[in-house]
Amino acid sequence: MKGNKLSNSRQSRSEKLGKRRKTNLILNLLIGLVILLIVVVSSAIFLGGNDNEAAIEDKSTQTEQNSEKTEAEKAPSKKDESTKETAEDRAESEDNVPEEQPAEETADDEQAQEVAPADKEQEVVKEGGDGEDVAKTVVNPSWKPIGTTQTGEHANNFDTESTDWKEMLQAVSYATGLGQDQMTLWYLGNNGHNKAVATISPKGQKEKSRVYIDWVDGQGWKPTKIEQVTE
Repeated sequence: MKGNKLSNSRQSRSEKLGKRRKTNLILNLLIGLVILLIVVVSSAIFLGGNDNEAAIEDKSTQTEQNSEKTEAEKAPSKKDESTKETAEDRAESEDNVPEEQPAEETADDEQAQEVAPADKEQEVVKEGGDGEDVAKTVVNPSWKPIGTTQTGEHANNFDTESTDWKEMLQAVSYATGLGQDQMTLWYLGNNGHNKAVATISPKGQKEKSRVYIDWVDGQGWKPTKIEQVTE
């Protein structure tokens, strides 16, 4: 009897140990599952978060790029802006340009433009003249006033730097057909109100001529006659 009791006691203890082991195994499995679930959920959350952040960043980057592209399309390029500014500057410059004024003409230019060379065929030559020293007298109906840059009331001015003096020399040159660098001027002086007379000779020659010129208001000096004089 005592032997049976011991046997039953051992069996009961063994069953208890077996149950405890099963319980521990189940608990360990459950704990393992819980840990595994925690790891899985944490990984999912972490990876999902990174994906979301990456997606958000990609979306933000794409939005910025689209915005920059839109701004670039809306804003004119530097070349277009430069062209626009150049066109505006040109238009403004053209608006500010004063009316074109004729270039200031020199007396020589004025003579060349306003006075055609005298017609030699119309010259009238006669022997002698008003003075005893006059060998012959030349007049030409085709002579015209040489033009002038002077305005207002005229008065003879024999200052060699004056416009009047220069225009008188031009009239002498026009009457004789000699350039001013081709003649020697011996005398240029007054011959009455708005009248003058010059004594010249061709460069390198002794033959002298007196050239008479009259002032025509608004038109300048006009030759009236040439006298070739003796020594």
